[in-house]
Parts: sequence; structure tokens; C-alpha cells
Amino acid sequence: MTQTATPRVSFPVKLIYGFGSIAYGLKNQLIASLLLLYYNQLMGVPAHIVSLALSASMILDAFWDPAVGYFSDGLRTRWGRRHPLMYASALPFAISFILLWHPPEGLSDWQMFFWLLTFVILSRATISLYEVPSSALAPELAPDYHERTTLLSYRYMFGTIGGAAAAIMAYGWFLRSTPEMPMGQLNKAGYSPYAITVAVITVLVIVISAAGTHHTIPRLHVPPKRRASPGEILREMFATLSNKNFLVILAAGAFSGVMLGMVGGLHIYFSTYFWELPSSSLLVIVLAPLISSPIGAILAPAISRKIGKKPTAMLLPAVGITVSVAPIVLRLMGLMPPNGADILLWILVADRILASACHTGGSIMLTSMLADTVEESQVKTGRRSEALLLSADNTLQRLAQGLSVIIPGVMLTVVGFPESAKPGQVDPQVLTGLAYIYVPVVYFAVLAMAGMLVFYRISQEAHERNLAKLREATATAEAIVESDPLPTPAGTVGVQSRPV
Repeated sequence: MTQTATPRVSFPVKLIYGFGSIAYGLKNQLIASLLLLYYNQLMGVPAHIVSLALSASMILDAFWDPAVGYFSDGLRTRWGRRHPLMYASALPFAISFILLWHPPEGLSDWQMFFWLLTFVILSRATISLYEVPSSALAPELAPDYHERTTLLSYRYMFGTIGGAAAAIMAYGWFLRSTPEMPMGQLNKAGYSPYAITVAVITVLVIVISAAGTHHTIPRLHVPPKRRASPGEILREMFATLSNKNFLVILAAGAFSGVMLGMVGGLHIYFSTYFWELPSSSLLVIVLAPLISSPIGAILAPAISRKIGKKPTAMLLPAVGITVSVAPIVLRLMGLMPPNGADILLWILVADRILASACHTGGSIMLTSMLADTVEESQVKTGRRSEALLLSADNTLQRLAQGLSVIIPGVMLTVVGFPESAKPGQVDPQVLTGLAYIYVPVVYFAVLAMAGMLVFYRISQEAHERNLAKLREATATAEAIVESDPLPTPAGTVGVQSRPV
């Protein structure tokens, strides 16, 4: 059997594809990092009520993503399977996201709960119309084992840059320190223009990235025309999602989601109350991903070429979390400089750079390993289901995050963290109690994630065998079509139907 080289992805395509993940980074910076603080400390809603709303929104969103993925996988339009949904997401997201940050005055705690729940669900659901199809483009654009890791590195790098850009806008402008309010992150008036600005930029990013990859549509997979009953749809989804290697990544992603939910929910609390950092210092710290993201994007492909994807995916997150919690552990041991010391800020910046580089690299590897299950699943089921597989992984991560975002609220309640707290006036026992709970829990989540990956079995050789089988099946099917005018059965492995 003659093997042909897999097509390469041009640098402009890598760049514009990665650029689109800025939308995710912008949204995530506000929702994951600031929403709990905003509704709890500035709107006066109890932390456990805010956490409950965020958790419920993630759980509901988790079931929405696979539906979007399955629909996108089977979509037949002149603009392909992915781009119509990507274009359609932009404006509805902007509207719901702006309303999320503009609750009416005078609402009770539970009225505020329903406002938050409604618009955080709508924000997540509408951005998923972009994120799920956009993510699903990666395996098709880059079928090569290592090149898809490089392509995903661009995506994660720009996503991190998007988050950093949102944070820079926050702490450098909208929530910046002033003589009247040195803790600018507690400036309620800054959140409204900040949210509007992020919504507008997100719309522009989505449209630019979708338009920039539009020219690739003719060479992408087109599913066959078919009608499936609800029972057939469920059986197909079950067959696709029962892939053993996919389930391993799913379990690892769940533990990753737990870690991300806790880190995202409590990072701003540690920065504001444990380290007592003003927003001017937070601005310096959030610049760190601009350095760490390119490092992680270079580090992941380089290490994986030497030792393989699985060892890299196990190593980098473990190193990252060790570095991440080190300053907190050292403070508990009395080995860190006091709050307010100049050297403290630079220690935290260096720590953030190293930890973020490792976490970015680890995330790239997990997604690349997940992408490798697409071809294995296609060999076994005859269907190409990138969006379903990627969104199902996101589903379990979001379910895990949905449960884990309750944990920060519970932790804050257990240690007796006060509402409307002022930095420097929180009982030290409350802060140390929070640290003693936080460190072992996040460490356990990352180690459990690494443990799951032991059972992953797709090596570079196995992936190349899958590609060869698909090429052979496609060649066979094309030969049959040339000799027989009858249409190819819908389930034929590897066949890519062409646009009518």
C-alpha cells in the first residue's frame, strides 16, 4: 500500500485559526476569574448562592455542547459543517454577555441568582456555537501526528494571550488602581464598560477567524446525506463516545476541570486578600502569560517529539501545579517576604510564568491526544465526529468544573470568609485555613489526572496506522464509485462526500 504524505498547514492558516481562541480567553478571564468576586463582594450576593448559579450553568452547558457537536458533525451547507455556526454565535453572545454584567438594582439574593443563572447560561451557550465548531477544525486541518500539536499550540497561545489581554484591560484601565481606590478590582463602576469592551472585541475576533479560515471549506469533510431516527442518533453517539482511549482522556479532563474550577474561582481571592496585591500589581502578574504562553506553546511540541505525547501530558501539569502552589506553601512555612515587599511581586510573577507555561503545555498535549482519537473512532465507526468527541470532552470537564466551582464558595463559607471584606482586615486564621484546604485538593486533582493517562494507548505508530487505513478505505471506495455509478453507502469508512 502506497502512503501519501498528509497535507501541511500553512503558517497564515495556523495564525488565523489560533487567533480565534482569543475569544475564549477574553470570555474566560471575566467569567472564570471575576464573576464570583463581582456578584459576591460588589453586588452583595452570598458566595454559596453565586457558586450554585455558576455550577448549574456549567452543568447545563455540559449537555448543550455535545448537541452542538453532533449537529455540526452532520451539517451540510455551502459553507461546510463549522462556519455557519461560528458566524451565528457572535451577536447573541455579545448581547447576553453584556446583560450578565448589568443586573438591575434592588434585586433580592435569589432574584440576583436567577438573573446570573439566565445570562451566564446564555453566554456559555452562544459562545459554544463558536468554540465547538472552531475546535473541531483542528483534526481536519492538521491530520499529521505532530503537526496537529503545533496547530493546537497556536490555539492555546492565542487563548492565553486573549485572557492576558482581558486582564490587562481590567487592571491597566477599567479596574486600575487609583488614590481613592487602590484595590481597583473592587471598583464596581469599572465592570460595565469593561464587559461591553470585551463583548465587542469578541465579536470582531470570531468574525475575523471564521472569515480567515473560510477558504479551507472546499477541502474539508462533507458528511453524506442521511436521515437518522432519535434511536439511531443515540446509538451512533454511544458508539463514538465509547472509544476506550477517548474515555481515558475524558477522565483525565474531568480532574483537570476540577483543578481549573478551583484555581479560577479562588485565584482572585488569594491575590486580593492573601497577598494583598493592588490592581497595579495584578496588572504586572497578568502580563506573565504573554511570556509563558509562547514558552508553553514551544515547550509542548518540543518535549512530545522527544518523549511522546503521553509522558509530556503527565509531566507538565504535575510540574505546573507544584510551582503554582509553592509560594502559598512557603508563606505557610514563614519563608516568603511580607506583603507589600517589592521582591514579593517579582517572586509571584516568576512563579506565574513557570506555572502557566507548564499548564499551557499540558493542556495542548491533552487536546492533541484527544484529537488523535478522531481517526481511531472513524476507523471503527465509519463516521468522522470531531465536534462530538471534542465537545463531549468539554462536557465532562464542564461538569467537573460545574461541581468544582461550588468548592470555592464552600471553602469560603467553611473558613468563615466575610462578605464585603477589606484587604488587610481579614482574620489571618481565615486566610491560612483557606490555604490549608486549597493546596492539597488542587494537587490531588492534577495527580489523579496524570494517573488516568497511564491507560491511554494511541502512540504515533498507532495513529499513522489509522491514517493509512483511512487512506486505503478512501481509495477503495473511489475505485468502486468509478466502476459503479451507484452511491456509496453512508457508513463507508474514510469516504468524504463532496458538496453537491
